[in-house]
Amino acid sequence: MAGPTTARRGEKKSLSGPPSAAAPPGRRFRWERLPLRAPSRRSLIIILIVAVLLGAFGVWVLYASNWLRVERVSPTGTKVLTPHEVIAAADAPMNAPLASVDTDALAHQLRARLPRIKTVDVERSWPHTISLKVTERVPELLLRSGKKFVEVDAGGVRFATVGTAPKGVPLLEMAVSDSPSLHRFGIDRLRRAAVEVAQDLPAAVRKDVRKVRVRSYDAITLELAGDRTVAWGSREQGAEKAKVLTALLKAARDARHFDISVPSAPAVSGS
Repeated sequence: MAGPTTARRGEKKSLSGPPSAAAPPGRRFRWERLPLRAPSRRSLIIILIVAVLLGAFGVWVLYASNWLRVERVSPTGTKVLTPHEVIAAADAPMNAPLASVDTDALAHQLRARLPRIKTVDVERSWPHTISLKVTERVPELLLRSGKKFVEVDAGGVRFATVGTAPKGVPLLEMAVSDSPSLHRFGIDRLRRAAVEVAQDLPAAVRKDVRKVRVRSYDAITLELAGDRTVAWGSREQGAEKAKVLTALLKAARDARHFDISVPSAPAVSGS
């Protein structure tokens, strides 16, 4: 009788024994927060000394060493101007620390000495070069000055005098000395109006323009190749006038005078 009883007791004992050593799912890994310790006073002093030394070394490298000094000036974008002219006008401080170069002052000096320069970007090109990215003004019209020519850009600015007229650039004749427009608008505004008229012309027409004559703000005339003239009128409605003129030049090839001052009612005469 003792056998079965003992077996049952063993079964109960095993059921009530210690739990399994395996951890339940989700609790196998535990993150423990380590206490953060503030750096000691000695560590702070060491860090501060290292930072000061690094800063002093950086200043020395930039301004006192021979590692980062101006040794070369490199201009790009020149067309009429030569690189030598740009370098001479820049007059950069050679052998000076590259970090000490005032790029804004250098750009201003270049534009003042070379009016042909419209814009210039002055950049430091480490370790030894100053880069000058030049954009030159482009002549839209020419003013005759004795035997030479003064170039006028898209803004009506006179920027250079040349001995030979650039090919394909029309002459500008300002006959406004007795015009009331001179007192009302000023010579600069009248000159800009002439440039704007030239810019409104399509390339196919512009290549035939020999002269732009300004008598007043609303009396601008074009002289084309083949002894043809165009009464343009004022600067207003420039795009519409250009379209009308282009169509008339194709339709009336033998005409000599075109009046498009009122583009909705153009007139053609002469043959």
